[in-house]
Amino acid sequence: MSDFNTIDDFDVQGKTVLVRADLNVPMQDGRISDTTRIDRLAPTLTELAKKGAKVVILSHFGRPKNGPDTKNSLRNVLDGLSQAVGQPVAFAEDCVGPAAKEAVAKLQPGGMLLLENTRFHPEEEKNEPGFVKQLAELGDLYVNDAFSAAHRAHASTEGVARLLPAAAGRLMQAELEALTKALEKPERPVAAVVGGAKISTKLDLLGNMVRKVDMLVLGGGMANTFLYAQGTDVGASLCEKDMADQARAIMETAKASGCEILLPKDFIVAKEFKAGAANRPVPADGIGTDEMALDVGPQTIEFVGIKLQGAKTVVWNGPLGAFEIAPFDAGTNAVAGLVAERTSEGRLLSVAGGGDTVSALSHAGVEEKFTYISAAGGAFLEWLEGKDLPGVAALKK
Repeated sequence: MSDFNTIDDFDVQGKTVLVRADLNVPMQDGRISDTTRIDRLAPTLTELAKKGAKVVILSHFGRPKNGPDTKNSLRNVLDGLSQAVGQPVAFAEDCVGPAAKEAVAKLQPGGMLLLENTRFHPEEEKNEPGFVKQLAELGDLYVNDAFSAAHRAHASTEGVARLLPAAAGRLMQAELEALTKALEKPERPVAAVVGGAKISTKLDLLGNMVRKVDMLVLGGGMANTFLYAQGTDVGASLCEKDMADQARAIMETAKASGCEILLPKDFIVAKEFKAGAANRPVPADGIGTDEMALDVGPQTIEFVGIKLQGAKTVVWNGPLGAFEIAPFDAGTNAVAGLVAERTSEGRLLSVAGGGDTVSALSHAGVEEKFTYISAAGGAFLEWLEGKDLPGVAALKK
């Protein structure tokens, strides 16, 4: 982490530390339905409090359209946050202005305060300098622990880092270390496993990956598009036929870069997409006109398994089939299990994230066995695309 300051570089005793968190957690019936983001944030908050900092938490929540509203109030997560950090967290009715200043003034060393949703102010997303200044005036130091929001150049994610001494929180630090090891300074050979429905949403990612990795394993609907681009009939399978030229261009780039693209050798096909649908294994070129490829087949699982045995680093994004319903989860489960096993044996560094990936690996029962799983979504994908993330760039020394 030599490129970035971390909490270790600051003496926080008695200082007011603004912590940009991502408390945009899913809610159901007024309750938090998944506490992952809060659980991962808690260590940074408790460490700062134990070191005697006054901890002031900034976050967005939902997509408010016309200023404050109760549905998008961060008050909704206050109890869950207090529970996760093991102490009561105070609340301010605004993130700037008199309400925020008053609440910060009352805070004691070791105390925590959650400010109201930054997106209740349209200036937040515009990164408006006056609003940035108002936020920065509330603290002495700035810690960004919201990697999942780091791809946005907003006031609380990027602007404040330009006005105050800034550092990465522990969650941000873990993300940056994992991603640096996986893509920037990896142990080779590096394999990327990329699945999902469409290549149109992952063109930049695929274009960047084939220049950085030694092999690219493709699955899901996007693999059908690559097979179609090579002249294979994929029947009624999900396929972006209008993206064939782009698929061929990616294959050319891969060839020039020395990256081997691994496409499925066989599929599990069915005539309808539902749990327990009648299905059969077929070679990649044996899909019937009324059949859909819904998962990779046993030959592909074996082939990919043999190829991955030589890898030292694996980056994973997206499922290899329709993992949500059995039996079309078998391919993703098998390959994920193999990566998890090699990781547990200490022979592989495995980093995963983005979109359905966390759900797919959780479904496969291997979520705890990968080296690192990012809950960041869009920011993780933009990193894989090779883009600079404004919230990360602003933390550089």
